[in-house]
Amino acid sequence: MTQPNQAPVLFETRPAGDYQVAFATLNVEKALNALSLEMIDLLYGQLLSWEQDQRIACVVLQGAGEKAFCAGGDIRRLYESMCDDQQNRSESSYAVEFFSREYRLDYLIHGYSKPLICWGQGIVMGGGVGLMAGASHRVVTETTRLAMPEINIGLYPDVGGSWLLARMPGRLGKFLGLTASSLNAADAIFAGLADRFLNNSEHDALCDALCVEPWGADAVENRERVTRLLRRFEKSSLHNFPPSALRTHYDLINRLMDHSTLQECLEACLKLETDDRWLQRAVQAFARGCPTSAHLVVEQIKRCRPLSLREVFQLELLVSVQCSRQGQFREGVRALLIDKDNQPHWQPATLDEVSSAWLQGFYAPLWDEDSHPLAQL
Repeated sequence: MTQPNQAPVLFETRPAGDYQVAFATLNVEKALNALSLEMIDLLYGQLLSWEQDQRIACVVLQGAGEKAFCAGGDIRRLYESMCDDQQNRSESSYAVEFFSREYRLDYLIHGYSKPLICWGQGIVMGGGVGLMAGASHRVVTETTRLAMPEINIGLYPDVGGSWLLARMPGRLGKFLGLTASSLNAADAIFAGLADRFLNNSEHDALCDALCVEPWGADAVENRERVTRLLRRFEKSSLHNFPPSALRTHYDLINRLMDHSTLQECLEACLKLETDDRWLQRAVQAFARGCPTSAHLVVEQIKRCRPLSLREVFQLELLVSVQCSRQGQFREGVRALLIDKDNQPHWQPATLDEVSSAWLQGFYAPLWDEDSHPLAQL
């Protein structure tokens, strides 16, 4: 029998006057709190229950350990399912289940009626970004390293990433999707991916302070209470606020991404003469990344800009499932995480070889409107 402290997600409530503050902790520290389907289902059910419980005034979402809030989804299990599906051509795949339930959880967080604080220390990648992005109060720390590295594995920034990239200042969304750049706390706030900077050392004091707040029945007022509290804690942390490479290079990034084709963008990046290691890593990731993924980044930004969040998640589910069937995603995971040879064989192999017909295949309908797994979002 599984002991409570071995559960993949821990749930706790603490008294706060006439109310309670709830804590959900991702609890697979050795796996950098990567999301499994079991964790997704546990979180979804408990967050729904807390939302309906009038005693719960505020929710805190965090990760166990110091290394990561959440380093993404359980990619190895997805890889196994993609290999199985390639052999069996199953129409009811694990990928459909995983992505649809993950996106349903992310959508719940985006529309959560109570204040929800996400404590995003350490690594925040992929599925971790999906959890954090919709929280009403997104906290980053001096150890935060946030990234959307899907181009490295033949996917694209999903979990609502299409929504986020399409709404960033200038051409930052395009740049981040193409380069998998690692962001610190200041970068995350500048890009609109986080709200507040606190030192890791403030975590326990913040949790204690939440439990003595004068909570009320009005969720809007409770959100403002959290905002004021975080603002107060942030003032004592700002001496540690790091410089932002994203802000420093903002104008340059806009120029590099201001080309009609992806090949022209890549050529501009490759011509860049700089000693800045952050920029060098960005260019290298773009050059080595999956060409299909690069085109999907741009296409998703274009398609999702006018869509509602609900429509974005529905479209992402289609594209993600198609990615799991077309081979690029499987090959990227194999090269990076399974065989670890770091030699993915992308097909198509170059940006110019990605045809319009190939790209449009990722948008070929798999369900009608009523049978879409996220029809009831």
